[in-house]
Amino acid sequence: MRIVIAEDNVLLSAGLELLLSTRGFEVVEIAVDAPAFADAVDRHGPDLAIVDVRLPPNFRDEGIHAAIAARRRHEALPVLVLSQYVERDYAGELLADGRGGVGYLLKDRVGRVSEFVDALHRVAEGGTVMDPAVVQQLLARRSRDPLETLTRRESEVLGLMAEGLGNGEIAERIVVTENAVHKHVGNIFAKLGLSPSDSGHRRVRAVLAYLDGR
Repeated sequence: MRIVIAEDNVLLSAGLELLLSTRGFEVVEIAVDAPAFADAVDRHGPDLAIVDVRLPPNFRDEGIHAAIAARRRHEALPVLVLSQYVERDYAGELLADGRGGVGYLLKDRVGRVSEFVDALHRVAEGGTVMDPAVVQQLLARRSRDPLETLTRRESEVLGLMAEGLGNGEIAERIVVTENAVHKHVGNIFAKLGLSPSDSGHRRVRAVLAYLDGR
């Protein structure tokens, strides 16, 4: 898998490159700012991009907007965004196109190598991965319909969906049958008004509704 990294911290970018190379990934270029990242993506057409939220020169939201622009130019390029802190609005903005192939992780998650590598594969395969810390914060702040109609178990299942888990993995996590999870997911879709005709994107749209909750 060929990867472009956008990260201005030399130590972190070098560490990422070393970690990824030992796990069978190829880092084709490391960009230090948004324009360089855009050029690298255009030049290499990578399978995945890893992008810091805050890049030079202002260190605000240059990375997230560069990632969104790259996905528009390159057919929903899979993007995993790294952030130092939980920044809910940025996570929602990244998911807004509803196409999947996106992830939002806190930087300390990189140190949990197996989780980080698993997240990369999920995103590259079109999945949606949200950091558990982001999910927990959103759950604590949620207070708006239709999310209020979800049961405690349905909220738990939706939170695990936001972490990128499939039905089988959710079943293992909460110790129920996969059929029970399938039923919960169906209830979530129904309560959020997600039509069966949109089955290809309903998980992403459900996660987006979760992110949009206050």
